[in-house]
Amino acid sequence: MAFENLLEQWLVMAKDEPDLVEELNKAKEDPKALEDRFYQDLAFGTGGMRGVIGAGRNRMNIFTIRRAAAGLADYLNEDEDSKGKCVAIGFDSRKYSQRFAKETALVLCKRGIKVRLFESLRPVPLLSYAVRKLGAAAGVVVTASHNPPEYNGFKVYGPDGAQLSPKAADIMTVKIRNLTFEECLPMDEEEALSKGLLTMMGEDIDAPYNDMVLGLMACPDLVKKVGDQLSIVYTPLHGSGNLPVRRALKSAGIKQVTVVPEQELPDPAFSTVKAPNPEDPAAFAMSIPLAKKVGATVILGTDPDCDRLGVCAMDESGEFRTLTGNQIGCILLHHLLSQKKKAGTLPENGAVVMSIVSTSLANAICEDYGVTLFEVLTGFKYVGEKIQQFEETGDYTFLFGFEESYGYLSGTDVRDKDAVNAALLLAEAACVCLDEGITLFDRLQQIYKRYGYYSEDIHSATYPGKEGAEKIVSIMKTLHQEAPEKIGGLKVLASRDYLSGEMKKNGEVIKMGFPPSDVVYFDLEGGAWVCARPSGTEPKIKFYSGASHKESLEKAKTASKNLLDAFIGMSE
Repeated sequence: MAFENLLEQWLVMAKDEPDLVEELNKAKEDPKALEDRFYQDLAFGTGGMRGVIGAGRNRMNIFTIRRAAAGLADYLNEDEDSKGKCVAIGFDSRKYSQRFAKETALVLCKRGIKVRLFESLRPVPLLSYAVRKLGAAAGVVVTASHNPPEYNGFKVYGPDGAQLSPKAADIMTVKIRNLTFEECLPMDEEEALSKGLLTMMGEDIDAPYNDMVLGLMACPDLVKKVGDQLSIVYTPLHGSGNLPVRRALKSAGIKQVTVVPEQELPDPAFSTVKAPNPEDPAAFAMSIPLAKKVGATVILGTDPDCDRLGVCAMDESGEFRTLTGNQIGCILLHHLLSQKKKAGTLPENGAVVMSIVSTSLANAICEDYGVTLFEVLTGFKYVGEKIQQFEETGDYTFLFGFEESYGYLSGTDVRDKDAVNAALLLAEAACVCLDEGITLFDRLQQIYKRYGYYSEDIHSATYPGKEGAEKIVSIMKTLHQEAPEKIGGLKVLASRDYLSGEMKKNGEVIKMGFPPSDVVYFDLEGGAWVCARPSGTEPKIKFYSGASHKESLEKAKTASKNLLDAFIGMSE
């Protein structure tokens, strides 16, 4: 069998990697496991590549890392705009992240490219910032974000500091596939250092980044006045946010920050949580008792690469409620717009950008403040593209961007989700509430009362392996071909097919102007909606729903959940 031949080749290639050799030998006795390791190359797309750590071409290991790095080098060496520029590299706290980052650096050096490597783990937004500050040709972060411990990844950034564009990713994919694993060798580290091809970075990026984050505050003077009265519990979930988040809060004047001690230090096993994901309420199991003990009213949590922010807020009964990504996004949006309007700094051409699967509550808030809201495809690179577009045309001033998946950004020096920026803004919003004699949870209720009650749901259906990949293709093909008349008893008013780029509404076909993407979206009566899309990094289809009610959050929640169940049922 072809898989057996590949296995023997890998045993030779990995002879100096005992963990990989042991895993490969075990795979000899398990045909299914052997197939899963070798039936395809680990996919590379606009988000780079992400997968389970292990042996084989469909796994994350030093050989797939070296090959991806060599493909990046070959791409940059043929790009005239990249000549003479460096590549910035960062990594998080995951298993092998530091080693994979160094291997990446040394492969690039071997191919004549200068590298700036962070001396220790750093958040994704710091890498994005470094790319722009250094005028780098590209950036790489070794991370699997909030995935379970067995995952790692290789995320690539363009010279604008945003995730690689689809065009560049396609070119890189071809470069990678044209390379054999054996020819992607690294340079010796001492040689790279002595030749000046490899240099380290740290405080020279950390300090100006912290200053930049502080400069994005909407009311810094108020925070200096009341910040020492606000008590916060923070958990970095064993990740890279620990130092930069605490530094930003302290610099702003928020001094009562208690870190969950069991989750403070890096731990590749993420041993205190099932998954290091601040989207999951279970991630705050240790934070909530600590918050009650120290008298905190707000809990902040960041994922391992610190691009996502989760929040718990104390309600009127003294219990902590985990907020959804949409709720956090709307609190931050309302905070920024209201404070800028109060200060007279809200621009007439202000713009907000959000993903198409985020809450419709944002539409109501933006309309109230006279701000233009732009919708983009899922993936923060599309928010970055809008920022670039605004800067080039001057037509709009970027104010805020967010995704329902707990990603937020209020500046332009970073072009990806920034949980350091978001954590400080959230704390600032809590300070404003404290000054008004209310809580952050009270603020959310005020927003609902003013604009209506909105609720959204999401379900990720996992389809692992080769058969799973085929199942995902089949489900999405059906959804693209067959637009229903009703979903969950609600009439379909319009169907949006982002693969064809067409919206069908009232018998008309309208071009939407989005880049092609495997997404199906149905607008329903009453402002409700459902959407489906495959994950770009995992073997999943994500199903979304949203609904609203004028007077009751519970009724909005029931409507959204019923829609989601009906949509999943008809899709499968």
